[in-house]
Formats: sequence, structure tokens, C-alpha cells
Amino acid sequence: MATTEKPLPKSVTGETVLSVTHHTDSLFSFKITRPAAFRFRTGEFVMIGLMVDGKPLLRAYSIASPAWDETIELYSIKVPNGPLTSRLQNIKPGDMVLLGKKPTGTLVLDALVPGKRLYMMSTGTGIAPFASVIRDPETYEKFEEVILIHSCRYKEELKYGEELVSSLYQHEFLGEMVSEKLRYYNSVTREDFIRRGRIPELFRSGKITTDLDTPALNPETDRVMICGSMEMLKSCAELCEEAGLSEGANSKPGEYVVEKAFVG
Repeated sequence: MATTEKPLPKSVTGETVLSVTHHTDSLFSFKITRPAAFRFRTGEFVMIGLMVDGKPLLRAYSIASPAWDETIELYSIKVPNGPLTSRLQNIKPGDMVLLGKKPTGTLVLDALVPGKRLYMMSTGTGIAPFASVIRDPETYEKFEEVILIHSCRYKEELKYGEELVSSLYQHEFLGEMVSEKLRYYNSVTREDFIRRGRIPELFRSGKITTDLDTPALNPETDRVMICGSMEMLKSCAELCEEAGLSEGANSKPGEYVVEKAFVG
């Protein structure tokens, strides 16, 4: 990994890698130190990167850890020949990673008007911000039912979400609240599995609502957060619009929100 003796840009801090977990050949997560002054809202993203050839190379990453955590967790894809991830995938505990000072984003509870049921629709590493949302007690205070939907190409790519949800049900402090309200639903698109198909297709066919025994999407009761590839964002937003939900933002809360800055 490239290093430099030049001072860091004022917009970032240099944080220490605490742990790295490789979930598959193409997916990994890592934890870094959290500056005492670093504040973020559950579901926001931040710039993460490395110094390469004396310059900061940064990309937007959703923060996977909850706001109460003393460390910061990120979940990443490994892109062959990717300018940043081809280097980032090789980090080890003790290495330095750049952390932006100004988190932001639209996948926050404040951007949604009050509702009964929260759907979090994600594909691939788009589950990262929801790894934060489902670990925030406020999520369960605001909604009667919290449903995390995660779709990937292959079964092994579901591992991060499966293990996270399983650990939450057993969590010392959140376990009881999570067990009462959190539901997890996953699918794959490229191999045989008990649930196969893309999220919009599974909703339109009625499979998701039948499997979960929930009513069709309804702007009176349902709120939706969406994070994934650009194609997925578009198709899931269309699904919400068809059901009569209106898009929200930090400045004007609505019935669904999309993470436009997410790429992957």
C-alpha cells in the first residue's frame, strides 16, 4: 500500500484499521478507529480512501456501524483493477485509512414521514447503510415492523447480512427489541435458492408480501429505503411510485428515500 510523508488534506483524518473480514472472494468488511469528534446519523455515508502516489484517493462508503458504536465499520466490494478497492482489499490491522470529516446522505429516519412499517430494499453492498439502521434503537421506536430485504447474485454473497441479523437477535441489549420487530428476507438472482428474483419482481408477483404475510405497499402505512446499483435504485423507486409513495429528502420528508450517492 502506498504511503506518503505529506500532510493529510484538511477534509480527512487518518484512522487505524482495527480488523478486516473477507466474506467472499469479492466482498469484505473492515473496522477503523472513530475520532472523538466524528458524528453521523444512522444511514449516512462518508468518504473513505487511501493515499496513493502522494494524493488522496477517496470514494463514498455507507457507514455500516450504528451511531452509538465506538468504531466505524465499512462493507466493500473488491473490484478487479478498481482504483481504490484493488488497494483497499489488501489492508491489514494497523494500516491507515483516510476518513472524511463530513458524513451525509438521504437514508436517514428523519427523511421519512412517520409510518407503521419500514422496508429496507438492498442489493449487494447496498446493505451497508441498513446494517447501521437495524442496529439503531430509534428505528424500532419509530416503526412497528422493520423489514430488511437483501438480494444478491449468489448465495454466498448473502453471508454478511445473514450473520449480522443472526447476531442481532442474540444481542445483549437490542435482542429483545429486534426479535419483536425485525424481519429479514433475502433472495438471489443467478443460482437456485429458496427465493430467487429481483426485488421489484418479487413485489409485483406478490411473492414477498405472501411470504411475509404483509399487505401491498401502501403510502398510508409503509416507508421504504432503497440502496443498491443504479438500475436497482431506478426500478425500486418506480415500484414505490406505482404504489403511490412519494420520494422524501432531508429538506422534505416523504414515504421513500433513495441513496443517490451509492455506487456498487
